[in-house]
Amino acid sequence: MEMWQRLVLRHFPLVLDIGGDVLICVVSVPLQRVSRWRETVAAPAGRSRVIDDYADRWALVTGASSGIGAEFARVLAARGMHLILTARRENLLKGLAEELDTRHGTRTEIFVGDLSDPDEPKRLFDEIASRGIQVELLINNAGFGFVGTIDETDADRMQQLIRLNMAALTALTYLYLPGMTERGHGGIINVASVAAFQPVAYMPVYSAGKAYVLHFSEALWAEARDKGVTIMALCPGTTSTEFFDVAGVSNWLKKQRSHSTEYVVRKSLKALEKKRQYVIPGLANYLLSLGVRLAPRKMVVKETMKYFRPRKNKQGGGKDDLPDQETKSDA
Repeated sequence: MEMWQRLVLRHFPLVLDIGGDVLICVVSVPLQRVSRWRETVAAPAGRSRVIDDYADRWALVTGASSGIGAEFARVLAARGMHLILTARRENLLKGLAEELDTRHGTRTEIFVGDLSDPDEPKRLFDEIASRGIQVELLINNAGFGFVGTIDETDADRMQQLIRLNMAALTALTYLYLPGMTERGHGGIINVASVAAFQPVAYMPVYSAGKAYVLHFSEALWAEARDKGVTIMALCPGTTSTEFFDVAGVSNWLKKQRSHSTEYVVRKSLKALEKKRQYVIPGLANYLLSLGVRLAPRKMVVKETMKYFRPRKNKQGGGKDDLPDQETKSDA
């Protein structure tokens, strides 16, 4: 372990670690103090719960067929919530629904659809309403990424990414938020990424989209916090999911440390109950998010090229290869 790594473990320097080089180190605070600060920042003013009650309430999880979405379904079902699961891969949804019924005996409704279709969010909302289901918790997790050069990037696919990662998330948020504020309780978790804190070369649409999700969620958090509803952005770092295979960097997980989906979901729900506007699972990811704000923007974006430069003749996955959930990014 390098000397600077030992110092990070012992203290809390604000550093930007890219490619093993410390680019910035401006302040040091004892780690215990940092932990206490992270626990109190954006803490709830009162003791009221974000979720009225997990047991026998309904949660809608988009992109639920695998990865973070499927893990949210498992954890919430274990807490007694009924689940509405939506994705494109029906066989995986059915398998997950059977697993949840066997383990927890909770109810599960399945909706197969493609949220990149502009009309799909409203159709989903209307169908759920027609069944008399009241959504207490919305997990906007559906999405995908792409890594490629300008010449390798298909404009139509980037439009699809925008519709799924941003437009569908926005539509579902505004469809369900008014009912939550009227009732005075409820929660929305929008899956962003640590890529939301910086521009990422070779992933410009994805990283810009995650910045949108972060800012959108934080702005709504400020509006809704006094109405008993919490909107939170989940900003994971590298997570063990299908994301990298689909994005065209299948070897990424072999080279980088990653968190499990269990860890990411556990941290997310804990932060939601504390009414935070965003959460970054993992101290290293949190430090990175601070570091990129302190470094010159030109330096930050140029350094990302070392991480994501595609191999020659790389072929990204087509639409049929896309997983139905966004797992995380790793910038």
